[in-house]
Amino acid sequence: MTVSGSELLDRAKSWLAQDPDPQTREELAGLIDAGDTAELAERFAGTLQFGTAGLRGELGAGPMRMNRAVVIRAAAGLAAYLKGTGQADGVVVIGYDARHKSADFARDTAAVMVGAGLRAAVLPRPLPTPVLAFAIRHLGAVAGVEVTASHNPPRDNGYKVYLGDGSQIVPPADAEIAAEIAAVGSLHDVPRPDSGWQTLGDEVLDAYLARTDAVLAPGSARTARTVYTALHGVGRDTLLAAFARAGFPEPVLVAEQAEPDPDFPTVAFPNPEEPGAMDLSFATARRERPDLVIANDPDADRCAVAVPDAAAAGGWRMLRGD
Repeated sequence: MTVSGSELLDRAKSWLAQDPDPQTREELAGLIDAGDTAELAERFAGTLQFGTAGLRGELGAGPMRMNRAVVIRAAAGLAAYLKGTGQADGVVVIGYDARHKSADFARDTAAVMVGAGLRAAVLPRPLPTPVLAFAIRHLGAVAGVEVTASHNPPRDNGYKVYLGDGSQIVPPADAEIAAEIAAVGSLHDVPRPDSGWQTLGDEVLDAYLARTDAVLAPGSARTARTVYTALHGVGRDTLLAAFARAGFPEPVLVAEQAEPDPDFPTVAFPNPEEPGAMDLSFATARRERPDLVIANDPDADRCAVAVPDAAAAGGWRMLRGD
């Protein structure tokens, strides 16, 4: 159905009145003042759809973008779902990566949970998504949220939801949470206190690392030499700590990609499966001559491995499940 220009402007002005973020308010006000109905139509043609993968989309103002207003609605819907399923006294664990706005979205989620009467615990800094999934079960939480767009381009962010078993949601929970999100009214009616949630220490990460010991056979060889890239994400420190605990040689880092950087400046897409994403890793490997190359995507829930192969282009071959 075609929406008239005046209706688009009305929708945009209503959204603007509730938007808590000065940055996206300024962005949207500029579109309204310019009468940019084409851009407004793109942003207000509907809403980001919540599903088993949560939410994911381009950052910006409006209901078809990822922003604080969309996140607050999603958090309020999740809180309503948890309360409606008898989990009103539970803990919700919140993690986040190093993308643009991730820390803001995590803080908003914690505030909404506390405002709804639940308890919220936020991981101490940007950490891999598997740490969040582990923390849910380790702490006996009723749900978890990870703010990340995984291996999407830098313009995107996202919102993954987990229930108390530590796995991402599946039907019918996704549709039930989506219905609660759709039922959220004005953001002015969503309580968001300035405090009241817990910021976790490193105890959860230490417990996660302790569990990594269990994947190794006692007395097994620990001699493999590796090159590692975090692809500008959050995996480096956790991987280095796990290797040190296990007694493996310290991995050689791909220096250009070792630090978290939400702009992912050395790759077109921060996904180790994408063409070109591993070029710097393979260049480092040709210099260092390791046994393996290991790569994570930015939120470190995807792992890629390459092995030496004289027959492969550049001397390294990616291992694939197919």
